[in-house]
Amino acid sequence: MTGGGTVLVLRHGPGEHLGRFAEVLDRRGWSVRTLDVAVDPVDAGTVTGADAVIVLGGAVGAYQADLFPYLADEVAALRARLDADRPTLGVCLGAQLLAAAAGAEVRPGGVTELGFFPVQVEPGSPLDAFAGVPVLQWHGDTFELPEGARPLASGDTYANQGFQLGRALAVQFHPEVDGRMFEQWIASGVGEILDLGLDPRRLRADGERFAEAQARAGERMLERWLDEIEAGSLGATEDAPGDAVSAGRGRTR
Repeated sequence: MTGGGTVLVLRHGPGEHLGRFAEVLDRRGWSVRTLDVAVDPVDAGTVTGADAVIVLGGAVGAYQADLFPYLADEVAALRARLDADRPTLGVCLGAQLLAAAAGAEVRPGGVTELGFFPVQVEPGSPLDAFAGVPVLQWHGDTFELPEGARPLASGDTYANQGFQLGRALAVQFHPEVDGRMFEQWIASGVGEILDLGLDPRRLRADGERFAEAQARAGERMLERWLDEIEAGSLGATEDAPGDAVSAGRGRTR
C-alpha cells in the first residue's frame, strides 16, 4: 500500500476528533470514515476489515460497559482486530480500550492529569518524536501493560504512557491536539477544570507554550506510523508541564 487506504476512526464524542492528524491523513492520500460509537453500530467485521483504525479519546471509562453498553461491542471489535494483527492507533481512552481488548486491567487511577507533562520515551521507538516535548494529558484512568506489549513511554504520575503490541500502537496522551483544539477543550471542559481547582488562564498559557510543539511531534509520530503501514512492515495486509490533581477518576479525554 502506498497511501490511498481508508482509516476507520472510532470517536466517543464531538469534541474528540482527529485534530492535526486529519491534515496528515489528507496530505498522505488516506480517506477517513468515522463511527460515532455511542450511536453507530460497531461490529468486528467492520473494524477488523479497515486498512487502519484510530481510536480516539472520550469522557467514559473503558471499564464502564454496564453504564455504556456500546463499549462492550467496541472492546470485542478491537479484540478481533488485535487477534488479526491489523494496524491500530489508540489515543488516551483509545489506548485504554486497546489495553482492555488485550486482556489488561483498566481502572481509575486516583489522580487526574490535566495539562502538559513530560514523558520518558524509549529511544528509537515510534514515540521518540516526543523526547523532551511536554505532551497534553487529560485523564484520570490508567491501565496495566498488556501481556507481550512493548512499553514505549512512561510518566511521573502514571507509569504506562505508551505501548506497542504487534501492529497496535497506544499512547495515553493527546498527540493530535494543537493550540486551537486545546482552547476548545478548555471552553467545553471548564466545569471540570474549575472543580479540580485549576486555573483556565494557566492552562491557556501552557497551551500557548507547548501545544504547537507537541502537535508537530504528533504529526511526526503519525507520519512514521503511516510510513510503516505503507511499507508493509507494520501495515495492513490483505488478510482480515501541568497539574496533577487528586480527584478520583476525573474525565478522560
